[in-house]
Amino acid sequence: MTAKLIDGKALAAEIRGEVAVRVRALAERGVTPGLAAVLVGDDEPSKIYVGMKQKACAEVGIRSERHELAEDTTEAQLLELIGKLNDDPAVHGILVQLPLPRQIHVLPVHETIAVAKDVDGLTPASVGRLVRGEATFLPATPYGIVEALARIGISTQGADVVIVGRGALVGMPLSIMLAQKSDRGNATVTICHTRTRDLRSHTRRADILVAAAGVPGTITAEMVKPGAVVIDVAVNRTEAGLVGDVAFDEVKEVAGWITPVPGGVGPLTVAMLLVNTVTAAEQPPG
Repeated sequence: MTAKLIDGKALAAEIRGEVAVRVRALAERGVTPGLAAVLVGDDEPSKIYVGMKQKACAEVGIRSERHELAEDTTEAQLLELIGKLNDDPAVHGILVQLPLPRQIHVLPVHETIAVAKDVDGLTPASVGRLVRGEATFLPATPYGIVEALARIGISTQGADVVIVGRGALVGMPLSIMLAQKSDRGNATVTICHTRTRDLRSHTRRADILVAAAGVPGTITAEMVKPGAVVIDVAVNRTEAGLVGDVAFDEVKEVAGWITPVPGGVGPLTVAMLLVNTVTAAEQPPG
Protein backbone atom coordinates (compact mmCIF):
# COMPACT_ATOMS: atom_id res chain seq x y z
CA MET A 1 0.00 0.00 0.00
CA THR A 2 1.18 3.51 -0.82
CA ALA A 3 -0.74 6.31 0.86
CA LYS A 4 -2.71 8.89 -1.08
CA LEU A 5 -1.22 12.35 -0.71
CA ILE A 6 -3.28 15.05 1.01
CA ASP A 7 -2.28 17.97 -1.19
CA GLY A 8 -2.53 20.98 1.07
CA LYS A 9 -1.53 23.36 -1.71
CA ALA A 10 -4.36 22.22 -3.97
CA LEU A 11 -6.95 22.27 -1.19
CA ALA A 12 -5.79 25.72 -0.09
CA ALA A 13 -6.10 27.03 -3.65
CA GLU A 14 -9.68 25.73 -3.74
CA ILE A 15 -10.46 27.47 -0.46
CA ARG A 16 -8.85 30.74 -1.60
CA GLY A 17 -11.06 30.66 -4.69
CA GLU A 18 -14.13 30.44 -2.47
CA VAL A 19 -12.85 33.28 -0.28
CA ALA A 20 -12.31 35.46 -3.35
CA VAL A 21 -15.98 35.04 -4.27
CA ARG A 22 -17.01 36.21 -0.81
CA VAL A 23 -14.60 39.15 -1.00
CA ARG A 24 -16.15 40.27 -4.28
CA ALA A 25 -19.61 40.07 -2.72
CA LEU A 26 -18.41 42.33 0.11
CA ALA A 27 -16.92 44.75 -2.41
CA GLU A 28 -20.36 45.17 -3.93
CA ARG A 29 -21.47 46.41 -0.50
CA GLY A 30 -18.51 48.79 -0.29
CA VAL A 31 -16.57 46.64 2.20
CA THR A 32 -12.94 45.62 1.76
CA PRO A 33 -11.80 43.01 4.30
CA GLY A 34 -8.68 44.15 6.14
CA LEU A 35 -6.09 42.08 8.02
CA ALA A 36 -3.43 43.70 10.23
CA ALA A 37 -0.33 41.63 10.96
CA VAL A 38 1.95 42.65 13.82
CA LEU A 39 5.58 41.52 13.97
CA VAL A 40 7.80 42.18 16.98
CA GLY A 41 11.52 41.59 16.62
CA ASP A 42 13.71 40.08 13.95
CA ASP A 43 12.64 36.43 13.89
CA GLU A 44 13.25 35.46 10.26
CA PRO A 45 10.73 32.56 10.07
CA SER A 46 8.06 34.91 11.44
CA LYS A 47 8.81 37.43 8.70
CA ILE A 48 8.51 34.67 6.10
CA TYR A 49 5.20 33.44 7.54
CA VAL A 50 3.70 36.93 7.58
CA GLY A 51 4.89 37.49 4.03
CA MET A 52 3.11 34.31 2.94
CA LYS A 53 -0.08 35.48 4.61
CA GLN A 54 0.13 38.90 2.95
CA LYS A 55 0.68 37.29 -0.45
CA ALA A 56 -2.39 35.10 0.07
CA CYS A 57 -4.43 38.16 1.10
CA ALA A 58 -3.47 39.98 -2.08
CA GLU A 59 -4.48 36.98 -4.16
CA VAL A 60 -8.07 37.00 -2.88
CA GLY A 61 -8.56 40.76 -2.55
CA ILE A 62 -8.10 41.17 1.20
CA ARG A 63 -6.28 44.35 2.19
CA SER A 64 -3.32 43.60 4.44
CA GLU A 65 -1.16 45.87 6.52
CA ARG A 66 2.06 45.00 8.27
CA HIS A 67 3.25 46.56 11.52
CA GLU A 68 6.90 45.80 12.36
CA LEU A 69 8.10 46.68 15.85
CA ALA A 70 11.62 46.58 17.23
CA GLU A 71 12.99 43.70 19.31
CA ASP A 72 13.04 45.92 22.43
CA THR A 73 9.40 47.00 22.09
CA THR A 74 7.70 46.98 25.48
CA GLU A 75 4.54 45.11 26.27
CA ALA A 76 2.74 48.42 26.87
CA GLN A 77 3.75 49.69 23.41
CA LEU A 78 2.45 46.54 21.74
CA LEU A 79 -0.82 46.69 23.65
CA GLU A 80 -1.22 50.33 22.64
CA LEU A 81 -0.89 49.39 18.95
CA ILE A 82 -3.40 46.57 19.33
CA GLY A 83 -5.83 49.01 20.93
CA LYS A 84 -5.55 51.32 17.91
CA LEU A 85 -6.16 48.40 15.55
CA ASN A 86 -9.19 47.37 17.62
CA ASP A 87 -10.63 50.86 17.03
CA ASP A 88 -9.84 50.97 13.29
CA PRO A 89 -13.00 50.13 11.29
CA ALA A 90 -10.88 49.28 8.22
CA VAL A 91 -9.22 46.44 10.15
CA HIS A 92 -11.41 43.33 10.46
CA GLY A 93 -8.76 40.91 11.65
CA ILE A 94 -5.69 41.23 13.87
CA LEU A 95 -2.80 38.78 13.80
CA VAL A 96 0.08 39.06 16.27
CA GLN A 97 2.78 36.73 15.00
CA LEU A 98 4.36 34.41 17.57
CA PRO A 99 6.89 33.99 19.10
CA LEU A 100 7.22 37.31 20.92
CA PRO A 101 10.37 38.66 22.63
CA ARG A 102 10.75 37.49 26.22
CA GLN A 103 9.78 40.86 27.77
CA ILE A 104 6.28 40.54 26.27
CA HIS A 105 3.79 38.10 27.78
CA VAL A 106 1.43 36.38 25.37
CA LEU A 107 -1.65 36.31 27.60
CA PRO A 108 -2.06 40.11 27.96
CA VAL A 109 -1.60 40.42 24.21
CA HIS A 110 -4.34 37.93 23.48
CA GLU A 111 -6.58 39.45 26.14
CA THR A 112 -6.25 42.85 24.43
CA ILE A 113 -7.22 41.74 20.91
CA ALA A 114 -10.92 42.43 20.30
CA VAL A 115 -12.83 39.15 20.09
CA ALA A 116 -14.56 40.34 16.92
CA LYS A 117 -11.13 40.70 15.27
CA ASP A 118 -9.49 37.58 16.70
CA VAL A 119 -9.07 35.77 13.37
CA ASP A 120 -6.42 33.50 14.93
CA GLY A 121 -8.96 32.24 17.48
CA LEU A 122 -6.45 32.52 20.32
CA THR A 123 -7.91 35.01 22.79
CA PRO A 124 -9.21 33.58 26.09
CA ALA A 125 -12.75 34.52 25.05
CA SER A 126 -12.39 32.74 21.71
CA VAL A 127 -10.99 29.65 23.40
CA GLY A 128 -13.91 29.69 25.83
CA ARG A 129 -16.37 29.89 22.95
CA LEU A 130 -14.56 27.01 21.24
CA VAL A 131 -14.96 24.84 24.32
CA ARG A 132 -18.66 25.72 24.42
CA GLY A 133 -19.07 24.88 20.73
CA GLU A 134 -19.95 28.49 19.93
CA ALA A 135 -16.76 29.74 18.26
CA THR A 136 -16.93 32.49 15.67
CA PHE A 137 -13.33 31.92 14.64
CA LEU A 138 -11.64 28.53 14.84
CA PRO A 139 -7.84 28.41 15.29
CA ALA A 140 -6.42 28.34 11.79
CA THR A 141 -4.28 25.18 11.90
CA PRO A 142 -6.85 22.88 13.55
CA TYR A 143 -9.49 24.45 11.29
CA GLY A 144 -7.37 23.59 8.26
CA ILE A 145 -6.96 19.98 9.39
CA VAL A 146 -10.68 19.49 9.93
CA GLU A 147 -11.45 21.19 6.62
CA ALA A 148 -8.98 18.96 4.77
CA LEU A 149 -10.50 15.80 6.25
CA ALA A 150 -13.96 16.90 5.15
CA ARG A 151 -12.84 17.81 1.63
CA ILE A 152 -11.12 14.49 0.96
CA GLY A 153 -14.12 12.60 2.29
CA ILE A 154 -12.73 11.30 5.61
CA SER A 155 -15.49 11.02 8.20
CA THR A 156 -14.64 11.66 11.83
CA GLN A 157 -17.89 10.13 13.08
CA GLY A 158 -16.97 7.49 15.65
CA ALA A 159 -13.34 7.51 14.50
CA ASP A 160 -10.45 6.84 16.86
CA VAL A 161 -8.23 9.92 16.69
CA VAL A 162 -4.83 10.12 18.36
CA ILE A 163 -3.09 13.49 18.60
CA VAL A 164 0.59 13.46 19.56
CA GLY A 165 1.19 16.88 21.09
CA ARG A 166 -0.88 18.91 23.54
CA GLY A 167 0.07 22.46 22.55
CA ALA A 168 -2.33 25.39 22.82
CA LEU A 169 -2.11 26.18 19.09
CA VAL A 170 -2.89 22.73 17.64
CA GLY A 171 -3.22 19.72 19.91
CA MET A 172 -5.63 21.00 22.53
CA PRO A 173 -8.02 22.96 20.27
CA LEU A 174 -8.04 20.19 17.64
CA SER A 175 -8.95 17.63 20.29
CA ILE A 176 -11.91 19.79 21.35
CA MET A 177 -13.12 20.33 17.78
CA LEU A 178 -12.96 16.64 16.86
CA ALA A 179 -14.64 15.46 20.06
CA GLN A 180 -17.58 17.87 19.86
CA LYS A 181 -21.01 16.79 18.73
CA SER A 182 -20.97 18.01 15.14
CA ASP A 183 -20.80 16.86 11.54
CA ARG A 184 -17.02 17.27 11.67
CA GLY A 185 -16.59 15.87 15.15
CA ASN A 186 -18.03 12.96 17.14
CA ALA A 187 -14.62 11.31 17.24
CA THR A 188 -13.08 9.53 20.19
CA VAL A 189 -9.93 11.52 20.85
CA THR A 190 -6.76 10.58 22.72
CA ILE A 191 -4.05 13.16 23.40
CA CYS A 192 -0.52 11.81 23.82
CA HIS A 193 2.49 13.73 25.12
CA THR A 194 5.93 13.39 26.68
CA ARG A 195 4.59 11.52 29.70
CA THR A 196 2.53 9.03 27.68
CA ARG A 197 3.54 5.44 28.38
CA ASP A 198 3.87 3.13 25.38
CA LEU A 199 3.09 5.71 22.72
CA ARG A 200 2.98 3.03 20.02
CA SER A 201 0.04 1.26 21.70
CA HIS A 202 -2.02 4.42 21.28
CA THR A 203 -0.94 5.44 17.78
CA ARG A 204 -1.41 1.90 16.37
CA ARG A 205 -5.16 2.02 17.00
CA ALA A 206 -5.73 5.44 15.45
CA ASP A 207 -7.93 5.77 12.39
CA ILE A 208 -6.67 9.35 12.21
CA LEU A 209 -3.22 10.10 13.60
CA VAL A 210 -2.09 13.71 14.05
CA ALA A 211 1.58 14.42 14.75
CA ALA A 212 2.18 17.80 16.39
CA ALA A 213 5.06 17.24 18.78
CA GLY A 214 7.77 19.19 16.96
CA VAL A 215 10.27 16.31 17.06
CA PRO A 216 11.49 14.81 13.77
CA GLY A 217 10.96 11.07 13.41
CA THR A 218 8.43 10.82 16.24
CA ILE A 219 6.09 8.67 14.14
CA THR A 220 7.54 5.64 12.35
CA ALA A 221 5.87 2.99 10.20
CA GLU A 222 5.50 0.47 13.03
CA MET A 223 3.46 3.03 14.98
CA VAL A 224 0.79 3.45 12.29
CA LYS A 225 -2.33 1.38 11.75
CA PRO A 226 -2.50 0.14 8.14
CA GLY A 227 -4.77 2.44 6.12
CA ALA A 228 -4.80 5.23 8.73
CA VAL A 229 -4.96 8.91 7.89
CA VAL A 230 -1.71 10.55 9.01
CA ILE A 231 -1.62 14.33 9.45
CA ASP A 232 1.83 15.82 10.03
CA VAL A 233 1.54 19.31 11.50
CA ALA A 234 5.15 19.95 12.47
CA VAL A 235 7.71 21.87 10.45
CA ASN A 236 11.21 21.13 11.76
CA ARG A 237 14.33 22.74 10.32
CA THR A 238 17.14 20.23 9.92
CA GLU A 239 20.37 20.02 7.94
CA ALA A 240 18.44 18.00 5.37
CA GLY A 241 15.81 20.74 5.04
CA LEU A 242 12.25 21.03 6.35
CA VAL A 243 10.79 17.83 7.78
CA GLY A 244 7.77 16.95 9.87
CA ASP A 245 7.34 14.65 12.85
CA VAL A 246 6.50 11.69 10.61
CA ALA A 247 9.11 9.49 8.95
CA PHE A 248 7.39 10.16 5.63
CA ASP A 249 9.08 7.67 3.30
CA GLU A 250 8.37 4.67 5.50
CA VAL A 251 4.98 5.73 6.85
CA LYS A 252 3.55 6.37 3.38
CA GLU A 253 3.89 2.64 2.70
CA VAL A 254 1.53 1.87 5.59
CA ALA A 255 -0.93 4.77 5.80
CA GLY A 256 -4.01 5.26 3.64
CA TRP A 257 -3.64 9.05 3.46
CA ILE A 258 -0.71 11.28 4.46
CA THR A 259 0.23 14.97 4.40
CA PRO A 260 3.65 16.02 3.08
CA VAL A 261 5.97 18.52 4.76
CA PRO A 262 6.11 21.11 3.37
CA GLY A 263 2.95 21.48 1.30
CA GLY A 264 0.48 19.82 3.63
CA VAL A 265 -0.99 21.56 6.66
CA GLY A 266 0.91 24.86 6.21
CA PRO A 267 -0.99 26.16 3.15
CA LEU A 268 -4.27 25.16 4.80
CA THR A 269 -3.44 27.22 7.88
CA VAL A 270 -2.99 30.33 5.75
CA ALA A 271 -6.18 29.60 3.79
CA MET A 272 -8.28 29.29 6.94
CA LEU A 273 -6.88 32.58 8.26
CA LEU A 274 -8.32 34.16 5.11
CA VAL A 275 -11.65 32.43 5.75
CA ASN A 276 -11.74 33.86 9.27
CA THR A 277 -10.84 37.34 8.01
CA VAL A 278 -13.60 37.44 5.42
CA THR A 279 -16.02 36.03 8.01
CA ALA A 280 -15.09 38.92 10.34
CA ALA A 281 -15.70 41.43 7.55
CA GLU A 282 -19.12 39.92 6.88
CA GLN A 283 -20.31 40.58 10.42
CA PRO A 284 -22.59 43.60 10.95
CA PRO A 285 -20.80 46.68 12.37
CA GLY A 286 -20.71 46.99 16.14
